[in-house]
Amino acid sequence: MPTRARVDEFIAVVESGDHAGAIERFYTEDASMQENTLPPRTGRDSLVAHERAILARMKAVRSKAMRSVVEGDNVMIHWIFDLTALDDTMHHVDEIAMQEWRGDRVFRERFFYDPGKKG
Repeated sequence: MPTRARVDEFIAVVESGDHAGAIERFYTEDASMQENTLPPRTGRDSLVAHERAILARMKAVRSKAMRSVVEGDNVMIHWIFDLTALDDTMHHVDEIAMQEWRGDRVFRERFFYDPGKKG
C-alpha cells in the first residue's frame, strides 16, 4: 500500500517532466497500462519504451496533477497534460488515472480521457 508521501513523490517526478523515469522508478516489472477501452500494454520495459516514443514526438510537455486520492492500494489522479508536438500541434488532455499499487509501486493503471479532444 503506498503512502501519501510516496504518491506525492511519484506526482512530483511526473510534473518535473521525467515521465519515463517515473515509470522506471514507480512501476512493478509486470505493470500494465490501459488507455480508455484499448487493450492494456504490459511490462515495465515496454511501458517505458512506449512513453519515450511519445515524448520523442513532442517539443514540450506540461503535466499537472490537479487532485489525487489515496485509498489503500488504490490511487486516483486527475491530470492535465498540455503537449506541443514537433509540428507545433497543441494537445490538451484532461485525464483520470486509476492506479492499483502493489506495495510502493504501481501494478495496474487505466487512463480515462476524451481521445478526440485537441487544442
